[in-house]
Amino acid sequence: MAVSEARHTAMRRLGAPIFLGMLILASGAAWSQAPNPTSANNPFFGSVTAQPRSDQTLKLSLDDAVARGLTNNLGLKEAESDELEVRGEKNEAIQMFLPTITLKGDTGVYEHNLEAQGFGPGVISKFAGLFPSGTTPKISLITKDDLTEGQVQFSETLFSGPVIGAFKAASAAQKAAHFAKMTARGEVVQQVATAYLHAIAAQSEVDNAQALVSQAQVLYDHAHQSHLAGISANIDELRAQVQLQSQQQALIYAQNSLTKDLVLLKRETGIDPGQNVALTDAAPYSDLEEQTPEEVRAVAYKSRQDYQNLQNQIVVYKALHQISKTQRLPSLKFTSFYGTDTVNGAGTHGVFVAMGTLTVPLFREASLRGNEEASAAQLTAINAQLSDLRNHIDLQVRSALLDVKASKQLVDVARSNVDLATRALSDETDRVNAGVDDNLPLVTAQGSLASAENNLVESLYQYNTSKLALARAAGVLEQQYRVYLGK
Repeated sequence: MAVSEARHTAMRRLGAPIFLGMLILASGAAWSQAPNPTSANNPFFGSVTAQPRSDQTLKLSLDDAVARGLTNNLGLKEAESDELEVRGEKNEAIQMFLPTITLKGDTGVYEHNLEAQGFGPGVISKFAGLFPSGTTPKISLITKDDLTEGQVQFSETLFSGPVIGAFKAASAAQKAAHFAKMTARGEVVQQVATAYLHAIAAQSEVDNAQALVSQAQVLYDHAHQSHLAGISANIDELRAQVQLQSQQQALIYAQNSLTKDLVLLKRETGIDPGQNVALTDAAPYSDLEEQTPEEVRAVAYKSRQDYQNLQNQIVVYKALHQISKTQRLPSLKFTSFYGTDTVNGAGTHGVFVAMGTLTVPLFREASLRGNEEASAAQLTAINAQLSDLRNHIDLQVRSALLDVKASKQLVDVARSNVDLATRALSDETDRVNAGVDDNLPLVTAQGSLASAENNLVESLYQYNTSKLALARAAGVLEQQYRVYLGK
């Protein structure tokens, strides 16, 4: 069955107001659920390319990236389109309330068969005495006339329970669509900020790898000169060379990871994938003010757009349930028109109609009860979803607070490890330069420092993303992501 046929079938079965309410709800709830986390199906990993590629390097800060994402991200574009669609459905619902005035005009030549309409010779002969000398005139049973008419038509629904319910559903659905769009904005901020922070972490790993390559090159040169001078064994030079090449491999891997992370960031913000960009922000770090689950949860219940979206969906379902109950009530409609008719150019005559129509449903109890029970079941289900979302918000808040606390401790430990590894490498370098030790402990110290620095980068990334997740759980991410990150 075609889509248009399916719609007409649904409208005949449910009635236009109920079907309109369901259509509005379907549009408004499109973004009430979490998006698919896979990159293949998640539109938040896509964007509309805003500007062509240029030869100049684009300097990109975190705020710039977020602003570009809010302008160009594909997932947000779809949410905005859904809101516009629901707004259009609401206008259709409003039109059911408003008077409808149309202007009609037509002209044409009409041919009539009088005999087919019951005005044959037998009927004419009955009136023979009315004619002079008893003669019956010859009347053509096929007649033609020219008719020109113009009308102003008016109609308005004075009372209809389903129409009132459809308007309430449309208003609530528009609010739900607005909060769905705001939820999408929060998703964009989290996606873009996370991608930016991941690119910062990748850039830090590149910087660390480059520093370790430079350091390994110096140590290799020293080992090579010492070997040539006969001060150290060949094995020391080989170890230094292996360490240098290992650091070079790590640098290549880090550079490749950074390039891919930048491509993903550009994809989410509407920047051409071939555009050269330079990140201007370093990895942010600041301690977050300690909060209790009760405090964050109270903010979330007021600020979470998905929570408010679901609350407005409940209003929609209540209106739909009310529609199914008010179908038993009579409906009153007024229609009229005023116009002029001209037949065969014989002058113009005014015509008008003023008519009120009272419609009382009879013998539809099975259908009405079915609609009412179905809408009641839907209302029960959406109330259960709201209760589950409250529990889910509490779970998200508690999990985010635990992640923030744990990742903060990881950062502290990682910083201490970097300091210790740096001191150990410095001491071991002095020992090797003094000829007290060979370079095997030196290579080990270099590996320890590289591992400690990578752990610090990863810990900072986890700490910042956990703070973003906490802000998202509280429903204040778009407004306060700078505060949570410490920018």
